[in-house]
Amino acid sequence: MTDLYYDVRGSGPVLLIIPGGAGHPMGLGPLTEALADRFTVVVHDPLGLAHGRLGSPVDDQRVEDWSDSARRVLDSVLADGDTAYVLGTSAGAVVALDLLARHPERLRHVVAHEPPCVGVLPDGHRHRAMFRKVADTYRGAGLRAAAARMTAGLTDQPAPAAEAPLVGQPLTREEELGNPMALSLAHVLVPFTSYDPDLTALASAPLTLAAGSDSRGQLLYRTAEFTARQTGAAFAEFPGGHLGVAQRPDAFAEHLVGVVGFGEHGHDRSPTASA
Repeated sequence: MTDLYYDVRGSGPVLLIIPGGAGHPMGLGPLTEALADRFTVVVHDPLGLAHGRLGSPVDDQRVEDWSDSARRVLDSVLADGDTAYVLGTSAGAVVALDLLARHPERLRHVVAHEPPCVGVLPDGHRHRAMFRKVADTYRGAGLRAAAARMTAGLTDQPAPAAEAPLVGQPLTREEELGNPMALSLAHVLVPFTSYDPDLTALASAPLTLAAGSDSRGQLLYRTAEFTARQTGAAFAEFPGGHLGVAQRPDAFAEHLVGVVGFGEHGHDRSPTASA
């Protein structure tokens, strides 16, 4: 895909937000509103789902393609030689890690919130297998069954018993193409949870790994903590859970401002892009 899809709002230093799931920015409006008086908030929509492409064919996705698209977005909104803050959440956090590893010259500070790159864990193969099972469940039994299986996997609850398998109705192709969650399960979940971040490249990078306070003890909280230890990056706990950007947008925004050091560095710069 050669077209770029993104929205710009606010003024101040550029903050690129890379959403999770299939990249649809649904639910990010309140967070953007809370940040727009301090940042030029650029929300990436890698598949254009919020820009008229929901319902169009979608192939299996690659982290590197989303990362390259994000770099091109930054090139289009940043002045020459300027840099941006980046917030990636869930699948978008995986993209943010790849962006930082491969294109650090455009980045000022990256916050990766609960990236599902579970292969970094000592038992990562088991968790990757769980996500593959979620994708298989989606294809065989639909969204609700897949969501139940993924919730069990993320919270380390027992998987549904074999003698009482999850049942449901698979989506038609047309239904899938019109549903961002279905597109995520079909085309994003497995390749993104199979991604191996370049821990060496990230070791000297301006990076904060983050997780929600409501996610303590859960798989993606542990993944963020472990990645921080492996890279020497900072670790920060944010309000809410895995979906804290939507659950507690105002508190999440205030915490983000503190984590990236905006109060110390932000107001000494002119806006790098306009809405």
